[in-house]
Amino acid sequence: MNKQTTAAPGWRVFLDRVLYHTRQTFNPVQPSAVAGMGAIPDETTTTFRVWAPHADSVFVTGSFNDWSPWRTPLASEGNGMWSAVVGKTAVHDAYKFLIHHDGQTLLRTDPYARAVSGPQLDGVILPPAAPPAASFELPALPDLVIYELHVGTFSADAQHTVGQFQGVSDKLPYLAELGVNAIEIMPVAEFAGDYSWGYNPAFPFAVTASYGGREAFQQLVAAAHAHGIGVIVDVVYNHFGPQDLSLWQFDGWHEDGKGGIYFYNDWRASTPWADTRPDYGRAEVRQFIRDNVFIWFEEFGVDGLRWDATNFIRHAHGHDGDPGAAIDEGWQLMQAINAEVHEKLPGKLLIAEDLQNNTAVTLPADHNGLGFVAQWDAQFVHPIRQAVIAPLDEAREITAVSAAITARYGDAPWSRILYTESHDEVANGKARVPEEISHGQADSHFAKKRSTLGAALLFTTPGIPMLFQGQEFLEDGWFDDHVPLDWQKATTNAGILRLYRDLIALRRSLHGQTQGLQGPHVNVFNANNEDKVLAFHRWENGGPGDDVIVVANFSHRLLDGYTIGLPRAGRWRVRFNSDNQIYDASFGGHCCPDVIAAPARDDAHKFDEMPCLGNVTLAPYSALILSQDQA
Repeated sequence: MNKQTTAAPGWRVFLDRVLYHTRQTFNPVQPSAVAGMGAIPDETTTTFRVWAPHADSVFVTGSFNDWSPWRTPLASEGNGMWSAVVGKTAVHDAYKFLIHHDGQTLLRTDPYARAVSGPQLDGVILPPAAPPAASFELPALPDLVIYELHVGTFSADAQHTVGQFQGVSDKLPYLAELGVNAIEIMPVAEFAGDYSWGYNPAFPFAVTASYGGREAFQQLVAAAHAHGIGVIVDVVYNHFGPQDLSLWQFDGWHEDGKGGIYFYNDWRASTPWADTRPDYGRAEVRQFIRDNVFIWFEEFGVDGLRWDATNFIRHAHGHDGDPGAAIDEGWQLMQAINAEVHEKLPGKLLIAEDLQNNTAVTLPADHNGLGFVAQWDAQFVHPIRQAVIAPLDEAREITAVSAAITARYGDAPWSRILYTESHDEVANGKARVPEEISHGQADSHFAKKRSTLGAALLFTTPGIPMLFQGQEFLEDGWFDDHVPLDWQKATTNAGILRLYRDLIALRRSLHGQTQGLQGPHVNVFNANNEDKVLAFHRWENGGPGDDVIVVANFSHRLLDGYTIGLPRAGRWRVRFNSDNQIYDASFGGHCCPDVIAAPARDDAHKFDEMPCLGNVTLAPYSALILSQDQA
């Protein structure tokens, strides 16, 4: 039983109160001069500091004082903060704050607790984190390929019904071989229970013990870096909790039954998840969120953050077009924090999940933007999913696919995070792409063909491509935090896994043949809605080994001898054909020979507004990638 649950004898409580009042009369406790919030230990003492502006008095109670409710008072600093230096404490001691307000006695977990333990959710004193190694640098944005994963299901096995950080570390060689060079991890801040997506953070500064805790996460980050893989972490600041939420009415004050000092106490409190939107206008709440951002970089050495639902930070209803519900304080918060990160930690990747197609999200602050580097792109995922999921060819709108490929936010091609599957897109009533194509038969011919057609577009469109765990081996169904990945499919669908590996290698130009896929330029030169064909040109500087041509057939028909324009004469080698039977025995295996491009006779005979032309063979629901050898 936790000591906290055992009531101290009445005479002990009485004696503690007498000692407390005697000390306050003759030797009152003094505030700590040590900076920082929460529990800040040194060799022999610990500074405790907490924000409780409406408290009449504050005490810290814990295993170091036998959970005494009166023995260890904190001193008011006069600004809503309470602190003291406390001796006879040790690393791993458990503690809580006792807050007295208007006749109430409130037992609260430290909002800045670096770990929590036991059924009572006690804070735990942890040693200062060693500075992370600074040698790793995230790959340049044009070279970046992200793999989103959920720790609890990615690495679950017979020994761990809930996956562990160590399990993710064990899979890093697999991810490196696949070709991804960044993992985006769904939230790992402490949440209620063992099973969760993670978007219900109860203790934002504590790494969940369910996955292994702080030290195990630090080891995962170091191991990822050793494999050349960056680490991006999801953070949630649009709401907190609502379960296990010690922040709720933290010091006893609140209005209209709302959440008190950490939250809005009016209409702005309401979110789709709970009435727990933080009060972005309070300096202490802004500092709380700012400090949380920086611990991921400074204590864990992560390479980026993905902010969840930023549209609900800047707008009460989460959508543009209703200025009366805008939350300007939320906009200013994100703008200020991002500016500070860019200044102090250049090169860190800041991603927004905003989904409002708002260019300002990824504009710099000095252009009145939020300062995110990239944002999840709704302009890509929905048209591409629709184009491959639709059961009838006539429902596939090539003009919509063309718009998805050429869309961008401002002038920055790498401000888009592109995906066809994510944790949101494969849950909440939506399944994996192969399952959406062929319900109950995600391993069917058409599910494989059309889902891999979508994958070809994912890795050839300007932007930063992202996979969701298991997508590369046709994981089916929908995402469920109780259901682990079926890793057997990586063997069963080894050919599809190879297809994804080949696409990633081409996207990153690992063989020096497709540099244009890392370039900023794109030209859709053939958008044939009648034949359901799309062809586009990608390039960085142009020339052999740089210019890339992508051709996609969105119909069930074999198109032999289909003519396309080409930017230059000579041999165009087929670097990728998604109909190749090395990827799946059920594929047609229709060969498209290398294309010999001939110059147009004159300007009047140009094809697709290109100076040259050639013929390709397009298998049903397939994509080709072509480029020229370097001289």
